[in-house]
Amino acid sequence: MRNMFIDKEKLMEIFNHHRGKIIGMFIGLFFSIFVILIGIIKTLFIALCVYLGFFIGKKIDDKEDLLMLLDKILPPGKF
Repeated sequence: MRNMFIDKEKLMEIFNHHRGKIIGMFIGLFFSIFVILIGIIKTLFIALCVYLGFFIGKKIDDKEDLLMLLDKILPPGKF
């Protein structure tokens, strides 16, 4: 009887070749589910919070100074 499952190497090859498409598809799926369940405004707010968390985390990972970033964003003299 023929093996009915895809082997792990073949699955990883497919994922590596189509990574962006697969990730984009799942992001679209989750976004659409959130819009259906909680509405567009709440979904956009969640997406904005996730993006800000990613942005701040990236700055921390890159060892950038967050106070200098706040000086660029906020009015002068705050930090």
